[in-house]
Amino acid sequence: MSFSADIITLFPELFPGPLGASVLGRGMGEGLWSLRATQLRDFATDRHRTVDDTPSGGGAGMVLKPDILARAIDTVAPQHDPRPRILMSPRGVPLTQARAHELAVGPGAVIVCGRFEGVDQRVIDARGLEEISIGDYVLAGGEVAAMVLLEAVVRLIPGVLGALDSRDEESFENGLLEYPHYTRPQVFEGHDIPAVLTSGDHKKIAKWRHEQALELTQQRRPDLLARPHGEPVEPRGRAR
Repeated sequence: MSFSADIITLFPELFPGPLGASVLGRGMGEGLWSLRATQLRDFATDRHRTVDDTPSGGGAGMVLKPDILARAIDTVAPQHDPRPRILMSPRGVPLTQARAHELAVGPGAVIVCGRFEGVDQRVIDARGLEEISIGDYVLAGGEVAAMVLLEAVVRLIPGVLGALDSRDEESFENGLLEYPHYTRPQVFEGHDIPAVLTSGDHKKIAKWRHEQALELTQQRRPDLLARPHGEPVEPRGRAR
């Protein structure tokens, strides 16, 4: 069974966007994963296709109505659909490489893109929406965040990237940030490729790369070094 993603959004025309390009788009074309975007307004009942209302208790902005969103979710993912239901939200649990791996080996995901001030809590609770964030900032809506989530997941599906070795030493895969990369020309604006990388000594190259990864991690994300070695990285952050 291939990975099947359903997006519930007010802007279905934004999809697949970058998800339909390059290796991700090729993987979609080969049937390794699929994507369907559903217009939330199609589940409204009035002639204006209203999906939001003012927040109870007062305050600025509007809130997505629970009855409209519940109808959309139930149509896209009936009761026995095994896929996790995800809400992209600035108050969500940070997206991690570990969570991306978990989703990549599953049947897919149903992703709700938040808009306005948020979503009525009752539908979040009633439909078991898992709130996920991509960073400590707020976006205009959840569409771009949904694309980030899906790109992180889909690239892990076997066959999408091609060579699995290409991701083995990426940032967050082994608890460290990735080491620096170089390629020809040998000299660029007076700077040489580090000699060890052209030495042909694979043990020395591996040692140098590990040392560089440690140094970069110490400089930029020292919090990662406090984790047990090899523990999946969980970078901080939340976003819609």
